[in-house]
Amino acid sequence: MGAAASRFHFTHHDLDTATLRTALADPHCGGFVSFEGWVRDHNEGRRVTHLEYEAFETLAVREGERILREALERYPVARAGCVHRLGTLDIGAVAVWVGVSAPHRSEAFAACRYIIDEVKHRLPIWKKEYYADGDSGWVNCETCAATRAPHAVRHGRS
Repeated sequence: MGAAASRFHFTHHDLDTATLRTALADPHCGGFVSFEGWVRDHNEGRRVTHLEYEAFETLAVREGERILREALERYPVARAGCVHRLGTLDIGAVAVWVGVSAPHRSEAFAACRYIIDEVKHRLPIWKKEYYADGDSGWVNCETCAATRAPHAVRHGRS
């Protein structure tokens, strides 16, 4: 088991979750857990029509890989992966996907939760929501956006 079995990346295309799952298959593992973050049609009482994601890609990929390595070191899991969308996403699209394979389900659940929580807190990724009333607003990560994107204004959690 090791970091070579991990990969974090961005894409501007729809996610093929079946292919992502297959890439983490391991005959020594009895458990696989994934998380899909979907674009929802509302936030903080406002109707959302679509989203746009931006990222400081070089830094985010480096930090995303670090998060995956941490999960592989912290939990007895075999493989882990995470993909985050960039660009314009419609309601219902998968915005982020995390997958973990492990010998047992408990470790797979714990590692998957760790990865998505850390990605949401540590990566320089910003989300712009477009609302039904024609307005829009930036929603960004809690800890990094203030220093990385002065144009982003925090309106809530992503």
